[in-house]
Amino acid sequence: MKQQFLAIVQSPTGDRPIIAVIFLLVGVFILALQDVTVKLIATETSFWQFQTLRSVGNGLFLASLAWFSGGFGILASKSWRPVYFRASMLTICMFCFFSGAPYLSVAQMTAGLYTYPLFVSLLAGPFLGESVGPWRIGAIVVGASGAGLILDPFNASFSLVQLLPIAAGFFYACNILILRHACRYESALSLMMPVAVLFILSGLLGVGLLTLFPLTSDLAIQMPFVAIGWPKLTMVVLGIAIFCSALNLSGNICLARAYQTADSSWLAPIDFTYLLFAAFWGRVIFGTWPTPKALLGMSLIATAGIVIAWREQRRLKD
Repeated sequence: MKQQFLAIVQSPTGDRPIIAVIFLLVGVFILALQDVTVKLIATETSFWQFQTLRSVGNGLFLASLAWFSGGFGILASKSWRPVYFRASMLTICMFCFFSGAPYLSVAQMTAGLYTYPLFVSLLAGPFLGESVGPWRIGAIVVGASGAGLILDPFNASFSLVQLLPIAAGFFYACNILILRHACRYESALSLMMPVAVLFILSGLLGVGLLTLFPLTSDLAIQMPFVAIGWPKLTMVVLGIAIFCSALNLSGNICLARAYQTADSSWLAPIDFTYLLFAAFWGRVIFGTWPTPKALLGMSLIATAGIVIAWREQRRLKD
């Protein structure tokens, strides 16, 4: 059993597309459960408190896994700069994604995050020197149309908070590009430890600043999830934070290993199963399904991502 575990957490030795797909499916299933669970508990805690608790749990779990793997050296990065840069992108991504959780539907959150393939395609030109042809441009237009259906900006109830998951999609795209092109041969645990460190630091920073310089009571009432530093900690919040820590760590290890051992163009279409899993968990936990308009928007976003992935595969073969 230990040998199988070491094969997962240590540095990859080459591409394994089928194994990567299995890791990806397991990872997105687990992370969809975590994300819907955070929305469930959002009214009982603050982003900063939850971020700190979950990340401390991540750090402790990582230390335990490193010890079980034979030593803490596995937590050390081969090249710390890209690893910590990736961690900073994920830190901003998580703030954008979860800060809107109390105010947005599961469909709005997940569909906004999964605009990331559109951003990957847009960033591939200026940062990777790849050409953006008519297929990619068309896919970007289709994906943007899907996002527009979900956001419904001309609706009287539209709020700028709805843009937060799309901002999360942008920073998640940055994470994907850095992971594939600069962190491919890092171990899964060395990729996760910097994320845990920056998550803890950002959570403590938010708690400290909001404790020393509290916001006005009006803002605290309107946006308690991000405007309050450390509300009263309950055993329910602590228990769910530990649960989400285990989900977060296991899910992200699976995703990191998946994208390290197969081309992102091969995995991207399958990655969209997250939308299905999130809808499933939304039904189980909240008893709701996405609206027909939201389902259409999610379908357009998924179609755009699949087209981009298909064109990427064609480009690699040519």
